[in-house]
Order: sequence, then structure tokens, then C-alpha cells
Amino acid sequence: MIEEFITPPNYLLIKPGMKKLLFFTACCLLMALGSFAQIPALERVEPMFWWVGMHNPNLQLIVHGDHIADRKVELNYPGVKLVAVHKVENPNYLFVDLRILSGAIPGTFPIKFIKAGEKALTYSYALKARDRSPGRAQGVTSRDLIYLIMPDRFSNGDPSNDSFTNLREQGIHRDSMFSRHGGDLQGVMNHLDYLKDLGVTAIWLTPEIENDEPHASYHGYAVTDYYKVDPRYGTNELYKKFVEKCHSMGMKVVKDLVHNHAGTEGYTISDMPMKSWVHQWPKYTKSNFRDMAVMDPHVAPSDRKQMLDGWFDHRMADMNENNPYVQNFLTQNHIWWVEYAGVDGFRLDTYPYNDPEYMAKWAVDVKNEFPHLSIFGETLVWSAANQAFFTQGNTVNRGFDTHLPGVTDGVLKEAIYDALNANEGWTEGVNRLYSVLAQDFLYQDVTRNTIFLDNHDMSRILSVVGEDINKYKSAMAMLMTMRGVPQMYYGDEILMKNFSNPDGLVREDFPGGWDGDKKNKFTAEGRDDKENDAFNYIKTLANYRKNTSALQTGKMMQYIPENGIYVYFRYDDKKTVMMVYNSTDKEQITGTTRYYERIKGAKTAKNVIIGGNTGLDKLTVGPKSTLVLELETK
Repeated sequence: MIEEFITPPNYLLIKPGMKKLLFFTACCLLMALGSFAQIPALERVEPMFWWVGMHNPNLQLIVHGDHIADRKVELNYPGVKLVAVHKVENPNYLFVDLRILSGAIPGTFPIKFIKAGEKALTYSYALKARDRSPGRAQGVTSRDLIYLIMPDRFSNGDPSNDSFTNLREQGIHRDSMFSRHGGDLQGVMNHLDYLKDLGVTAIWLTPEIENDEPHASYHGYAVTDYYKVDPRYGTNELYKKFVEKCHSMGMKVVKDLVHNHAGTEGYTISDMPMKSWVHQWPKYTKSNFRDMAVMDPHVAPSDRKQMLDGWFDHRMADMNENNPYVQNFLTQNHIWWVEYAGVDGFRLDTYPYNDPEYMAKWAVDVKNEFPHLSIFGETLVWSAANQAFFTQGNTVNRGFDTHLPGVTDGVLKEAIYDALNANEGWTEGVNRLYSVLAQDFLYQDVTRNTIFLDNHDMSRILSVVGEDINKYKSAMAMLMTMRGVPQMYYGDEILMKNFSNPDGLVREDFPGGWDGDKKNKFTAEGRDDKENDAFNYIKTLANYRKNTSALQTGKMMQYIPENGIYVYFRYDDKKTVMMVYNSTDKEQITGTTRYYERIKGAKTAKNVIIGGNTGLDKLTVGPKSTLVLELETK
């Protein structure tokens, strides 16, 4: 039992023999000396401040300091009640329960940590007024187009924050795909005009909070400080200004959250409050990465446990979300960021690997505070039923409500790939796309799903389609016109390419984001003809979508593909948009009589991409190409 507690996470125990024995001996000596880590007497209090008027009046502070548990806690402030003080296995922690009563007013008060014979330690705690400004936490919906950015690889707007001597990874090395390249929040802010011109209405950044791991943590998914923007990206204050600037320009912000795992260099992992803070194993055990083990009614319990409790990586400790202290720590942090910065939505990383009951409770707690905030979970699974299993409403007889509004629709992505690259068959090629959409009945509201073609973890769409521009444009046309919330990946609009082997190849720098770059592809002058053609194609579609309610919230009707031709409509009482995709390798001329239910007597339609009108009697569609047509109105 001592070994379980005093050692840092089990990734450190992978070396056999004498080194392991020496490590245990060193830890035991530290314990005998009564010190688990060399930290100040009062190292931190989190959340650092809070707000009056929250829906949930309860607040649990995590206090970290050298033997802080030896001290009593005192505070005296009208409307704030000290409910309980919890000591845990590690004496460097206290968990302090407060209740913020309805009559509490904003202000600052001392929290004292008292020990006989020693000077009291004092933390000045602030309660703030909630920001009720319109446009905060407004939600990201099917009216939006999300643009995903990996900040380290987008643009370096402030070279002065490229490296810090107190962080484990030093310097920037743009010639290495595993090192930091220097992109930051200011770099993103410098190019908001570019994104607005493109037609983007929401920006999703991969996690911008501190990842102080010694190697390859530029991606942001190994958090070491939950309450601090990584200084190589900027500051908390700059992040708040980034959100405010986006809002002032009519764009929203999605914050990327990681519940499931944490970087091993964070203080709660390197000096754990208790052995049950993370999932412990006799030896390092990875997740089996099999989402089916969560839903399989015949599953072996050991398989389910490994799926949920196994670690993602040696440097990504698996959080024990059954631990109530962990639950409070995570939930309060996420609520803190919304109230502090005003973000509009959450993307939840590796959703299936989390504890299901906790995640359902988390969603309720967050929505109670921010009713309009949008939430979607990453579920890279293999069928529509597997995806629907994780969404709210118990639509597939799961047995309880997850309260998760939407998911990343990877199944639709794979079906689009099939429609672009495979020959038509009964269930293959374009018919797979038709059949996946036909299963939308599985969801409570499929329009809350985020649809996409690629992201930071997978091959770019241009490479997936063999750099065939017709296929690329068809993919983008489908992305902009199908049901759901479309999300594109930075650089797709300028024909960035590569396969994710390894992932660093799809995380290249955006040309022009760094002083001294030979080409600046944020400008038309810096792009070649093919890149400008792709940029303008997406810009046309995205801005048309931005101004067309039929593509945002309209209904969808699809027709069974015939002879490789797939047709669907998006429509409301204002407009009807017709999509015609030719999945074959030859130009086709197709009649439209079959689609009379939606054409409703219209004789002509506007070509959304190139302008001008076309007759609807017969349509000519190039190989692997798509027509986007707005039907005439009477």
C-alpha cells in the first residue's frame, strides 16, 4: 500500500532491478522526512477566485502546500460558510468545502491556515460578480462553421514568449515535427480577419492550457496546469481578450477539454493527493482502445475496465473520475473557464474513455450554469449505433441519459470518404453515405453532431482523395451542405496535405504565420492558382451557408443513389438547395423528374459556385463532381 501511494504514477516503474529498488528507497526516505515534494508552505489555492450568484452554491477549494494539512482553516465573510475541511492521504493537501449563500456580495476576504506556534498563512480570496454581458457562452450550433487550429502550428504573433527557462522543453525547433514551433494566441488573433473573410463563424483551438512535459506536448493534450494558459501561447488575460475579440467580430470560441487524462508533470500527478487520484495498475497498462467494451452487453468486466481505466500513454495519467475530489476538481475548472473567458462551447476529448456516470453528471452541472453552452464529444467509433450510444436521450436503450448533446460524426466522415473513393455497390461507395444518413433516427437531434473531413489526428482530406481536386471540392461541398455543425481543419482551404504517419505530418506550420516565411498564404498574392481556386471555392460555399438558413437549420431529404448519382436537398420555407454528386469517373447527364417532390415545378436554379442559372430539365455533372443549386422561387 505504501508503494502504491508514495511513488509517482507507474510510468516511472518500468525499469527493473536495482534502479527500481533505489527509487523505492528514495521515496521511503522522503516519507520518513515527512515531505512529499519540495513546495512552498502555501503553494496554491484553486479555483483561485469564484463568483457570486452561481446556480450551484457549493465550492470545493483544493489547497496545496508543504504539510498544509497540519493547519486549521478559518475564514469570516458574510454569505460564505465554511462547511468542511477534508484531510487526505497526502498531508500536502486540504480540500475545503464552502457554500456561497444567495446573499453573498462580491468582495475579497482572507482564508487563514493556522498552526500553533507558527505564523498563520493567508490567502486573499476573491468573490466576483458574474459577467452578464450578452454574447457570452452563447453556444455553437448548426448555424456555424468551426475552424480547428493547433495554435503552435498556426502563427507566431509574439516571438518573446517562444521559450521560458522554467519550463521543461526549451526553445523552438521548426525543423522537428515533435518540437514546439512558436505559434501562439496572438498569432491567431492577428489572422481573425482572414478567418472571417473565409466564412468561419467559430474557432476551436486544441488545448491552450499549460502542457509542461519535457517532450512533444505542443498538441495540448497532456495538461499540467488546469488554470493557466501555457505561457508559450500567452496569458489567461490574453486568452480572455482573444474570446472577446472573436465575439466582437461575430465569431465564437470552442474550448477543448481533456477529462480522461493529465500530463504526468502536473502537481496533482507528481504529488498526488491520494493514490486513487488516478487509476493504478500493478504495472503500466494501456487502454485497449475498444469503445465496444463500454456498450457490449456480453463484455468481460476486465475488458471494460481496461478500456476505461487503462492509460493513454506513459505521460498521460488516467484520471479516476469515480473519485469525488477529482470530479469537483475537473467540473469546477471547466465552469471557471466559461465564466472567466465567456467561451461558447466545449469539445470533449476522448469521450468514450471517461466514466459514463460522471460525464452525465458533469454535463448537467455545466448546463445548469450555462444553458446555451454547446457540448460535443469526440467519439471516433465505427458505426452510427456506436456514436448514438454516447448521445443524450437514451435513444438506443443504453439505460441512462448521457446528457451529451452531440458527437464528432466520424462515421459520416468515413462514409464521405467511401463515396469519393470507392465504386458504387449495394452497400459500398456512395450507397454507404446514403445508408449512414438513413440511420439518423438513432439520435435525439442529429443536427447537434459535428461533421468533419479531417483533423489534427488524421490524414488531411486532400491526401485521402489522392489530391484529386474534383473529389476535394465535392467533399467540401458535402461538408458545407449536410446536416450538423461543419468543422474544417486549418490549412485545408489552401490545399495543405499529408497522411498522419506520424501525426506531425498533418500538423505543419501555416505558411506565412512566421516572420521570414518564404510565402504568405494568408494572402491571395502568396497563394498559387490552385490554392486560390480552393480558397475561393470554400469561401463561396462558407459565406453562402452563413446567409442561407436552409443549410443551417433546414430539413434534409435524400434520394437513393442511381447509376452513381446521389441527390439530396436542404430546405425550409425560404429556400431549397439541391446537391447533385456524380460518384462515377465519367461525366453524366441526369434527368430530374424523379426529384419532383422537392423541385416542385421549378424550371431553373442558380449555380451557387459559379453563378448564373441552369435549367433543371437535365443536369450535366462532371466525374467525381458536385453541383450546388439554389432552386428558383415562385
